[in-house]
Amino acid sequence: MSQITEQQILDTLKSVRDPENDNDIVSLNMVSGLVIKDGNVGFAIEVAPERGPKLEPLRKAAEDAVHALPGVLSVTAVLTAHSSGGQNAGNQNAAPPPPPARGAPQAAGQRPPAQGGAGQQRQMVPGVGAIVAVASGKGGVGKSTTATNLSLALSRIGLKVGLLDADIYGPSLPRMMGISGKPTSPDGKILKPMENFGIKCMSMGFLVAEDTPMIWRGPMVQSALQQMLRDVEWGELDVLIVDMPPGTGDAQLTMAQQVPLAGAVIVSTPQDIALLDARKGLNMFRKVDVPVLGIIENMSVFICPNCGHESHIFSHGGAKKEAETLGMNFLGEMPLNIDIRITSDEGRPIVVSEPDGEHAKRYIDIAKSIWDRLSTGTTAPRQSPTIVMQ
Repeated sequence: MSQITEQQILDTLKSVRDPENDNDIVSLNMVSGLVIKDGNVGFAIEVAPERGPKLEPLRKAAEDAVHALPGVLSVTAVLTAHSSGGQNAGNQNAAPPPPPARGAPQAAGQRPPAQGGAGQQRQMVPGVGAIVAVASGKGGVGKSTTATNLSLALSRIGLKVGLLDADIYGPSLPRMMGISGKPTSPDGKILKPMENFGIKCMSMGFLVAEDTPMIWRGPMVQSALQQMLRDVEWGELDVLIVDMPPGTGDAQLTMAQQVPLAGAVIVSTPQDIALLDARKGLNMFRKVDVPVLGIIENMSVFICPNCGHESHIFSHGGAKKEAETLGMNFLGEMPLNIDIRITSDEGRPIVVSEPDGEHAKRYIDIAKSIWDRLSTGTTAPRQSPTIVMQ
């Protein structure tokens, strides 16, 4: 199989013309962010915000043109809203898709119905019962480790689970889930998710090399997140866990505004500075009307493996007190343990590598608590909100 080059792709995209400007999209500097990885091609098409909803045929034509090249296995083209359509103009927010509807869980022990609605409402992720964001206000609190083990714990209690790595800049899911290789796309449009331990997974880390930096602007990240949701063959899932990037930036706002989230789980360590940032993340979800299912205190205590002595390296109990203060559910605490770290680094998360151990049991208890809140209808249906920046 011949190796595709950037110049070949750009030459091919010169055959795609902007209907309003009577010129090709390459000459108009509309193509950016071109990425090539083992036959998988991704790029953005920058357009003016008001034109975004009308240019789906142009995006589709660009994908089809590149997919016809020898050596191309899959193509992902995304539209990004741009103030003037040129590569050097100032960015604005990506043009949003039609607002999605979402179903709510009905009864304990039953699968939440797939998202849907009447009239103009459109399913964002057909077949997915509930989408849950695992988030933190800052990095380094073990959020990705928590999201991975929670996904496996939810699977252990009998649910069909997917895991989306929404951290475009620092994807860690491939390593933690022990998955190598790249997703396939039989039709060049819809990607099949990767899978291990019975969990369907998607991450930007499957499409680019581990040491490749993603130098993408905000609108491109937003569009990539949308496509990793709607252009992946997730199938029927009870829960899709989304491992969010840390903070309260573009990715979090995109997920909150344009994805029918059933709820969010906040991960924090016990010390005051981490709790301060966790509070910001919690308040962000509340402001955009996403139910917060609860908070998890990670690295709550270090237990010496030799003598059993407990050391509260990052303080202790802070997240539980914070949950009580804010009137939210405290889901549980996880200790700082070397086995959790080692198994994550080796791609054998603790829930599957030591399924009968104390740490796996804690994750399963937390997973049961999350599922109880979803399946009993604690989180009511909502429409995706409009974010107003003040």
